[in-house]
Amino acid sequence: MESSRHQEPHFTASEAVRDIVIGMSDGLTVPFALAAGLSGVGASTTIVVTGGLAEIAAGSIAMGLGGYLAARTDMEHYNVEREREQSEVKNKKQAERDEVADILRRYGLSDESTKAVLDAFEDKPEKWVEFMMQFELGLDKPEPRRAVQSALTIALSYIAGGFIPLTPYILLQQVGRALPISVGVTLLALLVFGYVKGRIMGVHALRSGLQTGLVGSLAAGAAFLLARLIG
Repeated sequence: MESSRHQEPHFTASEAVRDIVIGMSDGLTVPFALAAGLSGVGASTTIVVTGGLAEIAAGSIAMGLGGYLAARTDMEHYNVEREREQSEVKNKKQAERDEVADILRRYGLSDESTKAVLDAFEDKPEKWVEFMMQFELGLDKPEPRRAVQSALTIALSYIAGGFIPLTPYILLQQVGRALPISVGVTLLALLVFGYVKGRIMGVHALRSGLQTGLVGSLAAGAAFLLARLIG
């Protein structure tokens, strides 16, 4: 009898997926709230569209730069820690050997096996450094092009999300007609996006969709009511 192969449905969200989630989430919510707020004070579709486009441009640039700087910071932090480990492997060899031994013993390796690993690291110091970076510090080497890729992914995702609530105002000439369509379309997009995000991240998809829709609704509702009160 042929035994079925065991498979575990694990998923680790890639950095690109995380960037899309960050950009799309804010891109759907912030322009949605802005358009609703401007609609609340009786602004024309021209003003809503102009303000929305300006916000999408500013928001995508700001979010993209934020992603770029975050990725650059991760790379700089990794390089600083790697240089420190290289120095310690060279100048504090026994202390580093003791640290490796402690790590390996936590995984159940015997003293004999641990010594063999340490002797192998002596011959390959760069592998030793990589081991310490991952198992002592928990740091993986960032992708060299990560900063630029992150900036572009977040910015483009923000733009894509931002145009969803704004499109009804672009196509229609009356705010009274555009607003309910924008609300309906954006809420649907938030629910779908939240659901898909939940499936990708491996969490409760329906709950994720409802939470995303609720956050967007609260933001837009607050902006609309505040604009009506002030106006």
